[in-house]
Amino acid sequence: MTSVTSPGGPVRRFAGLLHRRPSIRLAGLLSIPLLWLVVAYLGSLAALFVTAFWTTNEFTGDVVKVFDLGNFQDLVNEGVYRTITLRSVGVAIAVTVIDSLVAFPMAFYMAKIASPRAQRWLVIAVLTPLWAGYLVKAYAWRVMFSGSGVLDWFLRPVGGHAPGYGLLATTITLAYLWLPYMILPIYAGLERLPNSLIDAAGDLGARSFRTFRTVVWPTVFPAAVAGSIFTFSLSLGDYIAVRIVGGRSQLIGNVVYDNVGTANNLPFAAAVATIPVAIMVIYLLAVRRTGALENL
Repeated sequence: MTSVTSPGGPVRRFAGLLHRRPSIRLAGLLSIPLLWLVVAYLGSLAALFVTAFWTTNEFTGDVVKVFDLGNFQDLVNEGVYRTITLRSVGVAIAVTVIDSLVAFPMAFYMAKIASPRAQRWLVIAVLTPLWAGYLVKAYAWRVMFSGSGVLDWFLRPVGGHAPGYGLLATTITLAYLWLPYMILPIYAGLERLPNSLIDAAGDLGARSFRTFRTVVWPTVFPAAVAGSIFTFSLSLGDYIAVRIVGGRSQLIGNVVYDNVGTANNLPFAAAVATIPVAIMVIYLLAVRRTGALENL
């Protein structure tokens, strides 16, 4: 007797295997995203590090694909690059602190005081600036900081004047641009905090600051860390805002941009670009030691 194999047999066996082995099913679902991550992101990052060890021929401008530590030696030995790095980190820290101070009371009102209907509208209001173009918002601040802008018109009657272009203008502009990335994580963290805990702290005699220190802050700290990762990293690598409102100020992003375009020195630009990558790795390791990432 000849056995007849059903055409759908292999398909059914494969479906049964997927049903019995959830790990295989999960691996299949994640294969394409992981492949994209490895090729597009990690591959480009690896290319960046490799390029950083090459040099550029001073006469022809061609890239010399020979291992050389000259780019990193220039970054260490030249004081201007150390100054630019410290300035960039300082701006990123200032933006993160400003956004934290502004975001917390807004997020607290949204999560604990506003009505459910108002919460939805406030979330929409926070997200609305993200719909506008980056350049539109940056140039709007440029107009405000100019000598004939809104700030100058507002401060002149009391003897003041617009701050003009520089690090202050860059910090304020970046703080405005990345503020939603701090508000939303803190808002989500505060939503997870039961109101009963705050009420219980008050019933036990805790004043506002102690309630914040012992009840609210431990709960919202991981969310604030998540927001700081966005604000710090985005500010550290930004090069557009400083070119628009920064005047003559130089940050890491400007150095990378100028060496890619004007100087036509791609290897040195890649070496400079490793600085914010290294800083973010150190920052994430420091944050991880606090345990905040595990509680996100």
